[in-house]
Amino acid sequence: MHPKRMHRVVASVWDYGITIKGKIAVVIGCSNIVGMPAALLLQREDATVSIIHSRTENPEEMTRNADIIIAAVGQPNMVKGSWIKPGAVIIDVGINLVDDPESPRGYRLVGDVCYEEACKAASAITPVPGGVGPMTIAMLLSNTLSSSKRAYNFV
Repeated sequence: MHPKRMHRVVASVWDYGITIKGKIAVVIGCSNIVGMPAALLLQREDATVSIIHSRTENPEEMTRNADIIIAAVGQPNMVKGSWIKPGAVIIDVGINLVDDPESPRGYRLVGDVCYEEACKAASAITPVPGGVGPMTIAMLLSNTLSSSKRAYNFV
């Protein structure tokens, strides 16, 4: 079974037939920019949410129970395939540079989730690059435009 590659992410998880209500969600990383807001959004949609951070004991065990995993920790390939419950939905927010002598640039981008391993268990997963990044840029531009309109009373 090959998972769905989600290219348009959080704003349209419903387009992919993904239900959040009643699901067990794990957010890996508790930053104020991604981790905490993601946890709050999931909670608002009636998911049961756990947040994993650097002091969490047994993060693998907690993650193995999750129906939804959002990885935003900044460690390349940290989440292995063995951490993932079959059928889980994975949103990989991590963008990490790793050395790759075979790449023309000498490096390549990878996420916080080991994509090749995760594909074997996940029902849907965001790729890196090309998953969350374009949505992030679109939302930044949208928010910048909204802020400009408010600042100059164009609303």
